[in-house]
Amino acid sequence: MAHFEPPQIQDNPTGWGPCQVPDQFKDMPYQPFSKDVRLGKVSDWTGATYQDKRYLGKYTSAFGGGSQYAYYHDEDESSYQLVDTARVQRPMYQRGRRLFQQNKQRRERERRQQQNQANLQVLSKTQKNRERDRQRLLKKWQKQFGKQMQENRQKTPLKHRDASVQVRDDWTVVEEMDFPRLTKLNLPQIDDKNDLVKCGGMEYYDKTYDRVTTKNEKRLKRINRIFHKVTTTDDPIIRQLAKTQGNVFATDAILATLMCCTRSVYSWDIIVQRVGNKLFFDKRDDSEFDLLTVSETATEPPQDEGNSINSPRNLALEATFINHNFSQQVLKMGEEKYNFDKKNPFIQGEDDSEVASVGYRYRKWDLGNDITLIARCEHDAVMYGPNGELQFINVKSLNEWDARYSGGVDWRSRLDNQRGAVLATELKNNSCKLAKWTVSALLAGSDQLKFGYVSRLQLKDSAKHVLLGTQQFKPIEFASQINLNMDNAWGILRCIIDTCMKLKEGKYLIMKDPNKPVIRIYDIPDNTFESDEDDEEDSSDEEEETESDENVDK
Repeated sequence: MAHFEPPQIQDNPTGWGPCQVPDQFKDMPYQPFSKDVRLGKVSDWTGATYQDKRYLGKYTSAFGGGSQYAYYHDEDESSYQLVDTARVQRPMYQRGRRLFQQNKQRRERERRQQQNQANLQVLSKTQKNRERDRQRLLKKWQKQFGKQMQENRQKTPLKHRDASVQVRDDWTVVEEMDFPRLTKLNLPQIDDKNDLVKCGGMEYYDKTYDRVTTKNEKRLKRINRIFHKVTTTDDPIIRQLAKTQGNVFATDAILATLMCCTRSVYSWDIIVQRVGNKLFFDKRDDSEFDLLTVSETATEPPQDEGNSINSPRNLALEATFINHNFSQQVLKMGEEKYNFDKKNPFIQGEDDSEVASVGYRYRKWDLGNDITLIARCEHDAVMYGPNGELQFINVKSLNEWDARYSGGVDWRSRLDNQRGAVLATELKNNSCKLAKWTVSALLAGSDQLKFGYVSRLQLKDSAKHVLLGTQQFKPIEFASQINLNMDNAWGILRCIIDTCMKLKEGKYLIMKDPNKPVIRIYDIPDNTFESDEDDEEDSSDEEEETESDENVDK
């Protein structure tokens, strides 16, 4: 005989629904819902539901769009692009089509306006008012949404950038630091700096360049002088100082890169060698570490490739070439020099006139926790202040390559009257470069930081340039103007040093990820980045070191 088996009902005293999840539904994701939530159609092909704004949220859950059913792949596919974004060269017969379409649209727009005017003449007064209101509302929507659509259409996807050095399979990541965490670090400003050694000679700044304007621009000259960009461990004075004092050694350029790393976009790398309880920060011999970036932090950084004069690498070469020539052209060459106590340690057989004007200060900072930092800092020139006092200055150049891609600010028309707008655009497009220059000036103790505004003579010629004006700032005031927090910069440096101090003895590589705001520290073999020539020269290094030590003692 048929009988009815009643289902087992669970009593829920605190609410409604089952007390426990059945086994067959145990691992299924659950989207919370409310009893009054409407269930929409399985498939609505009409599209009429979402045209009326009153029903936009008709089927929206009160709990919001949950991510319970979202699919996440295990591997990182953030850099994967399905669409080929390479620019396709159109044939000749298609190149004028855009202009033809614009003219056609303009004629069509004028025809509609004339037709609307004719229609208004035969309407009553009330109908005219309604038609005007409708057209006004239509224009408002077109202005609001048309501009947004145009901006979205103009945004081109950024191309995948390459790392500054190819990561090998036998390298292991020992530490990873993301920029949001680094920006929160803080270390009270370190003022305990002492000059250990001062050497080199600097020329005096020619103040006639302060009067250069866009009306009386000056051509940039090509000056063939030698610039020594010697890394830390190749510096004979640092080698000698490392025997007696300090346990962290670097140059001002390396320190500035580390302290301003949170502003960087392009990839860079620095070698760290831990020898005993000492740390040496070096750059690679064949790296592009000393090249100046151009529009690195711009909204749309340069993306040209190959031999284009506006490719990132060619722009960097052009900016470095301009900076070297400008920093020497504005000096009184061939006249008396201001010399420190000791000679330039990197001059080997060259004439003093062939070497760029530079003064080196080897300074010491106490960072606490038994960390003593020694770094080589640089001045570019000297000048007399308003009260006749001697001032040490750093001379740098900002370069304009194409106003259309740098915020639309044309230097020749804006520099004299709206210099603030030009500088603000440069601060936006070259935030990292300006911050590194400022940090280097502060580490060296420079009194002034002088900028030159250099532009191309012709838009498509990257070999000829003109100087349009100069401007100078006190480094500490300029740091506050560009929102550079030195406490945070020292905190970042101290964090990186502490991390490297915890590692075992060996060789490491600090590298900025080319496409993410992340710094990684790799453990690399000791013989990485060393050529056969270095191994052959190891035997003669000791002799050279003893000779350089004797020269420093003298």
